[in-house]
Amino acid sequence: MSLYRDEAIVIRTYKLGEADRIIVLFTKARGKVRTVAKGVRKTTSRFGSRLEPTSHVALQLYEGRELDTITQAETLDHFRAIREDLDRFAHASAMLESVDWIVQEREPNPRLYTMLLGALRTLAAHDHPLVVPAFFWKLLALEGLAPIVDACVVCGDEGALVAFDMEEGGVLCRAHRKGTALSGDAVAILQLILSGRLGSALTLPPTPAAVEVEHLATRAMEHHLERRLRSVGVLDRG
Repeated sequence: MSLYRDEAIVIRTYKLGEADRIIVLFTKARGKVRTVAKGVRKTTSRFGSRLEPTSHVALQLYEGRELDTITQAETLDHFRAIREDLDRFAHASAMLESVDWIVQEREPNPRLYTMLLGALRTLAAHDHPLVVPAFFWKLLALEGLAPIVDACVVCGDEGALVAFDMEEGGVLCRAHRKGTALSGDAVAILQLILSGRLGSALTLPPTPAAVEVEHLATRAMEHHLERRLRSVGVLDRG
């Protein structure tokens, strides 16, 4: 077994035996790694509370055949604002779940790691309704599935864009509309998110258009994953 160090975001955990816990990590250098934290459920554990979902941690681990073993854990950020707020934690859980399903084990993805860490920091600072949908859209774009939102995906018309269709992969004009109807404000928000102007989108007040974008982003992510996101079940789908 080889010893190594890395930093990671805890994606999910589950019990193993009487005192241990499986910790699924999204690491900076090695991608998704399944690990075991031995004795972590004992009250005398040195780092049990440091290995909860959303935690950003620096770790020392032994590499194993199936599970790596965590031997040291140092907290870089608890994201306490997220963990002490049920709504924020639900939003964070939806992002973690989507990453869990998309990232392959032991395949580094530094761009997504940086993006997830940034999204958690943004969520901790401000629970804006567009944080999670923006993360979903940018994650899909990173997967090579960025939708066309600046013009009709069928004819290229940049005029009134009134609908979004998953199969077509973008927005549609009145002449070709099908799929989900979208307001002009929702289209404008999509354009901000996908053109690198997320900061501007996050200054917008909560509106019905933001709810449209949120629901559509969840549907798009679930369409790509071909499964429902369990974490989204606690959120209002409208």
